[in-house]
Amino acid sequence: MELKLDMSSYLPLREVVFRALRDAIVHGEFEPGERLLEVPLANKLGVSRTPVREAIRMLELEGLVVVVPRRGVEVAKITEKDLCDALEIRMALEELAVGLACDRITEEGREKLQEACVLFKEAVNSKQVPAIVESDEAFHDVIFEATNNSRLVNLAQNLREQVYRYRVEYVRDFDYHDKLVKEHEAITNVVLTGDKELAKQLIRQHIYDQEQTVIKNISQ
Repeated sequence: MELKLDMSSYLPLREVVFRALRDAIVHGEFEPGERLLEVPLANKLGVSRTPVREAIRMLELEGLVVVVPRRGVEVAKITEKDLCDALEIRMALEELAVGLACDRITEEGREKLQEACVLFKEAVNSKQVPAIVESDEAFHDVIFEATNNSRLVNLAQNLREQVYRYRVEYVRDFDYHDKLVKEHEAITNVVLTGDKELAKQLIRQHIYDQEQTVIKNISQ
């Protein structure tokens, strides 16, 4: 794995290191339970141990790493409680968004949604997990944008990082890729036809199924 620092912003080095490590954890480049050792990380990042140590403390405050006796620092494992809490909020926001989108989607929004659906299928066919996760986010972003509610869009963006790890865990399970594609196609069709109640039903089931799959995978 290659870690890169973004030195383009005028931030303290500990903040830059923190963001690099946080992105790596959230995007699944570090496995849950994987140990984070200061010296190898400092060498990879080309910095001293001090900003790495400070960044790890910041990650601990965010709940992304834990200190385990006699083992040191590890990437926090995904717990069923954390998963359910995050997806409970996501389900409420997505249900609201898809209902509003049925009423408010513009012609441009229709084209964007259809394109996002196609691009998601192409990403799934690529078998590249980062591309699938990115296109999945893009698909749901189009639905939020179609609500024409900037506050709702901001709420969804704020939640994005909290659910990213769960998205990665879900799309890693290739057995469900065909199902995901069909669900996206079904959601697209009902939004385009304006069937609000069916759209809400489909989005609830879509997110619930993801939750159950991740729960099954993390408990194995």
